[in-house]
Amino acid sequence: MAKPANSSRRGKSRGRSGGGSQLYAALDLGTNNCRLLIAEPTRAGGLRVVDSFSQIVTLGEGLANSGHLSEQAMGRAIEALRKCSDKVKKHRNVQARFIATQACRQASNGKAFLNEVHRKIGLRMETITPKEEAKYALLGSLDLVDPSHDFALVIDIGGGSTELSWIDAKSAAARGVKGCAVRPPILGWASFPVGVVTLNDAFTDREPGWYPRMVEYVAELLRANDAATRFGPLFRAGRGQLIGNSGTVTSLVGVHMKLDRYVRSLVDGQWLAREDAIATRQRLHDLSPEDRAKEGCLTGGRSDLMLPGLAILDAIWETWPADRLRVGDRGLREGILLSMMHGAKGGSPESKPKQRGQRGRGRNPSRPPSGEGAAI
Repeated sequence: MAKPANSSRRGKSRGRSGGGSQLYAALDLGTNNCRLLIAEPTRAGGLRVVDSFSQIVTLGEGLANSGHLSEQAMGRAIEALRKCSDKVKKHRNVQARFIATQACRQASNGKAFLNEVHRKIGLRMETITPKEEAKYALLGSLDLVDPSHDFALVIDIGGGSTELSWIDAKSAAARGVKGCAVRPPILGWASFPVGVVTLNDAFTDREPGWYPRMVEYVAELLRANDAATRFGPLFRAGRGQLIGNSGTVTSLVGVHMKLDRYVRSLVDGQWLAREDAIATRQRLHDLSPEDRAKEGCLTGGRSDLMLPGLAILDAIWETWPADRLRVGDRGLREGILLSMMHGAKGGSPESKPKQRGQRGRGRNPSRPPSGEGAAI
């Protein structure tokens, strides 16, 4: 199965194999990060990164309490988006999609903010549904699927929400990137309104027992969704695989490997045993905030949100258990790129996708509002 080529975390251009080739750009503006990838398709059906950008903007800072995006957060995001726009303009023949996720979905002024982005920078941003997030996270992680298992759970822990999708592992391996881009073998999906930023904002006391309380809070949200009863027994029987592709998971593996600095090529594709994850999480938990910030893979403000992210991961791992987890440093952006390249959902040249913003279908009206999701 085709694997996305390595991308640079520092946003340096890697050059193009052919100056006239079609390029594709995918921008993901999340609750915590603003990320851009520009890539070209490979003959094997994957993608080769030409340019990239990533910056923590904490767009959702304070959103859980206020219900709206703050002026400071919007200012940080606009400056990062301006840099992304400049990068895209450097290249010719670019087909692009610029995506906003949970923070803009949730905020009362989310739509107004995206209109302001268009006015100031010229980027036409679209807010995608949680169901679309789950689909793209799957597409970006296809080569991590182990077909010796019957099922796989793809975990995408974001800043403001967590997207989970349960897939038919054997069908995913058989269909490959092109087949899954057209018809992803998703058996069920769910979106939970809790991410590293929102969970951190909700638990500020740091009193003894703070971490277990976060885990139990998230676990209650997960258990309220019918995926816990539908898929939980299958994973407990050893038939399921876990795939994690968020910053929480990749950072955890980097810390476990005792890397002096984060190196994508060393982390991407690694397996992490449950006992190793617990031991590394406990070590991070026991460190002071100052010592945690000194970890080579937790620089740039990531250490502040690491424990809330691990609490979400622990709750997921307890609800859908597996002996180990496969780690991928890819996800939404790569999935969007592969989807455009294979014609499942194209963008328009030079960042002109249509504004959609429709709600996800398949919502179960009897499900508690703890998480949106459906069987597919």
